[in-house]
Amino acid sequence: MSSNKETPLGTILFVLAICLVCAALVSISAVGLKDKQDANKLLDQQTKVLEAAKLIEKANGDIVGTYNKYVDARMIDLDSGEFIDSDPLLFDERRNARDKALSIKPENDIAGINRRSNTAVVYLIKSDSGSIDTVVLPIIGSGLWDLMYGYVGLESDLNTVKSVIYSDHKETPGLGAEVLNPKWKALWPGKKIYNDAGEVKVKLVKGGAKPNDIHGVDALSGATLTSNGVTHTLQFWFGKEGYAPFITKYRAEGVK
Repeated sequence: MSSNKETPLGTILFVLAICLVCAALVSISAVGLKDKQDANKLLDQQTKVLEAAKLIEKANGDIVGTYNKYVDARMIDLDSGEFIDSDPLLFDERRNARDKALSIKPENDIAGINRRSNTAVVYLIKSDSGSIDTVVLPIIGSGLWDLMYGYVGLESDLNTVKSVIYSDHKETPGLGAEVLNPKWKALWPGKKIYNDAGEVKVKLVKGGAKPNDIHGVDALSGATLTSNGVTHTLQFWFGKEGYAPFITKYRAEGVK
């Protein structure tokens, strides 16, 4: 008489075979979808840059065409502020920040980023006449739950704010996530990053900024830690360990 009993070894081999098949299917799917995922990531980035440059309406749905027409993405060395010969499409800030050879630990890490890439992408936005009328700078800093990623659009004086656009965060809906609220974003245009002495003065003000405060923007209601994070992020990135060397050279020499 034959036995239908399963042996422990047979069970283990069956489970192992199923695991291998599932792993292979997941791997194949990931490889097959990578190009599409990369394209979607790039499109989202281009959309946010155009939003920061106030060109979304002008794009009228043609994100790629508008981006290619008006945006010149350039790599810079953050310590010197110099442009460098490197492809922005190959730049990965998160990867660089994990690599000690490609990043530093800031002396005054008020943004809570732990490590800062040695290089960054800056986006020079051309007008229809070909002159640079906006510069968009990426920013990174801690919120309540995790790092928040965004962009600051500046007028050609590199002091007057056009926009502050957050693109990636894990803040609480209705509280810290109000960084995405159009009403809050509408408070930024015209604010100044620096005072006349060149000191970084931009900040979020608990209880609301006064009408004549050219550096202050209303804090997020009920989200003190996120608001502090936004302030510290801006103050870090426009300070000496952020974009200040680039801004100083840009103002003195212009774009070459």
